[in-house]
Amino acid sequence: MNSEALVDPNPDISTQHQDPLLDCLLMLAKREHHQCSATSLIAGLPLVNNCLTPELFVRAAKRAGLSAKVVQRKLDAIPSLVLPVVLLLEENQAVILLERLPSGELRLLDSHSEGEIITTESELAASYSGYSIYCKPEHRYDERTENLSKDHQGHWFWRVIGQSWRIYRDVLIASVLINLFALANPLFVMNVYDRVVPNDALETLWVLAIGVCLVYGFDLILKLLRNYFIEVAGKKADVQLSAFIFERVLGARYEAHPQSVGVFASQLRDFESIRSFITSTTVTAFVDLPFTLLFLLVIGYIGGPLVWVPLAAIPVILLFSLVMQRKLGVAVEETYRSSAQKNATLVETLTALETVKLIGAEGKLQRLWEKSVGHLAQWGQQVRLLSATTTVGAGAIQQLAAVVLVIVGVYEIAAKDLTMGGLIACVMLSARAMAPMAQVAGLMVNYHQTKTALDSLEEIVSKPQERNEQKPFVQRNDIRGAIAFDAVNFAYPEEKQWAVHNVSFKIAPGEHVAIIGRIGSGKSTVQKLMTGLYRPTQGAVLVDGIDLSQVDPSELRAHIGSVPQDVTLFFGTIRENIVYGNPLATDADLLRAAELSGVAEFANRHPQGLDRQVGERGAALSGGQRQSIAIARAILNAPPIYILDEPSTAMDNSTEERLKRHLTDLTEGRTLIVVTHKTSLLSLVDRIIVLDQGRLVADGPKDAVLEALKKGQLRVATAH
Repeated sequence: MNSEALVDPNPDISTQHQDPLLDCLLMLAKREHHQCSATSLIAGLPLVNNCLTPELFVRAAKRAGLSAKVVQRKLDAIPSLVLPVVLLLEENQAVILLERLPSGELRLLDSHSEGEIITTESELAASYSGYSIYCKPEHRYDERTENLSKDHQGHWFWRVIGQSWRIYRDVLIASVLINLFALANPLFVMNVYDRVVPNDALETLWVLAIGVCLVYGFDLILKLLRNYFIEVAGKKADVQLSAFIFERVLGARYEAHPQSVGVFASQLRDFESIRSFITSTTVTAFVDLPFTLLFLLVIGYIGGPLVWVPLAAIPVILLFSLVMQRKLGVAVEETYRSSAQKNATLVETLTALETVKLIGAEGKLQRLWEKSVGHLAQWGQQVRLLSATTTVGAGAIQQLAAVVLVIVGVYEIAAKDLTMGGLIACVMLSARAMAPMAQVAGLMVNYHQTKTALDSLEEIVSKPQERNEQKPFVQRNDIRGAIAFDAVNFAYPEEKQWAVHNVSFKIAPGEHVAIIGRIGSGKSTVQKLMTGLYRPTQGAVLVDGIDLSQVDPSELRAHIGSVPQDVTLFFGTIRENIVYGNPLATDADLLRAAELSGVAEFANRHPQGLDRQVGERGAALSGGQRQSIAIARAILNAPPIYILDEPSTAMDNSTEERLKRHLTDLTEGRTLIVVTHKTSLLSLVDRIIVLDQGRLVADGPKDAVLEALKKGQLRVATAH
């Protein structure tokens, strides 16, 4: 059977369909002599209908070393200095405007044919959408000035918040007007008591009432608009920050992945507390805080010495709040850790529920759960008590200040230095001046929760990434399949013992090799090193003579069909799981992969066929069926390299034999690496590499190595 006829041999899945913006980006990168492939540009981006959008174009351009910006411009308003420019056309098409010719015509670069087109401005304007994308090369400093350059982008969090500065500017303006309008009610009451009532001036009363009602109307509108703007800014920041954080999570090196999925999920979930802090009324309180000075100035103008009462009360409130702050910070930190521990226990239990029941571990996990819940409840109670104490204490001080203010005001009235209306106005203004101070408790609780969550997210964002934007990768679209280990040493994070020690070997393109050895000998570790999931601690792993650290991870894995030892499926159908990494695969490709991997055998017997649900992690399928789907994923794109780690451990003999026949034809002329401890799979290979305790103890032709094992010349156990 000819393997070339089974599946399309082109592994670059991103070029199998029309994506005008991606084509334009590739052409622009080529013009700037920036080597990049379609796979590396779109890897990990949330494509819409498997295509770039203008917003995603900006993110993809950054990977190509370009700075891009989407602008709305009329065609004749695009300056010649910014050319070339990507023009967005109707019906989701795009072209590159290269230059304006002296004749007035336009020279374009077509995204379909990559050929140049000469057209008039009127003809192009008929299909031009009004939007264009400006692109220019990013300036990057070399190693000589690396230490001299500064990060002008700022902190990742505040940089995103700063993008909404215009919205917060409008919020500030609205807050200024709202606080000015707050003077209307005290002044209205003061004039009624001092002028309307003594003079029985009813007409003046109605004029003042109508005026103050108009002010209240504007105040209502401004408050609604302010809350709306804060929510808009919060939503914008939420979307951008969530996308950035999740991109950093997916882009982190595999060795930096968290030890606990539950704790990690808890850290991500606590991002909500940051959003709450940004969009809640606490931001309004911060904005209103400076206007306390305005109210104090008005109190001083109306009541003179009465201003000393709130001036004395405000520091007392602040001092009391600062005393409570230390205890509150410790309680919030402990609550955060307890919540993470509780979430870790929950996630670990649910993901291993079958094992929990089989080994009878319900009691132990119930005890851990109750302990976590009890600890969380204890510290949560302290947070609530401390918060309530601060709030109640600040309210009590505020009430006491009001009493003192009235007493002092009465003496001022007796001395003919203050009117009754002035006293009432001062009491109202004093309450307004100290109102933000009464919210100190809420501010502090939110502040500590936000700070703790932000510090936790900082740990996630700062994890080392697989892609270094400042370091360009070597582009290899024609990987032939040569793999070499050069004195590789590797130890897992926080492990002192080498998992792989001083391993060196070479695999030629198209060679079929088995890696065997005892349990824990380093076989699966070698497989993870080949796929770039881990980087060697010492030495180098090379593909076609190039160090893997110089190859884009997405480009590398697009050329490798990998079947891990522990197969994980996603919630969805069999079809969705097979094409998860290649949603552009045709039905013909899908059916061929299903037939060759053995998926068709059990899918065809089910009424729903390939649309059968597999459940979370593939729980609705058997182990062998999950392995068949993993093999279908690997062979879907017919890559030049296959790395299979125990691909048939859960299969019966007949299924395994059929798989071996298909793999023999499919991998002809391609590199095949089988990591196994089963001798039945050795018929697929011509050469065997033997590992023991992380060291290479044998490497040679299959027959010679098997003969040495049979004679006991190699102290390595194999299973039959």
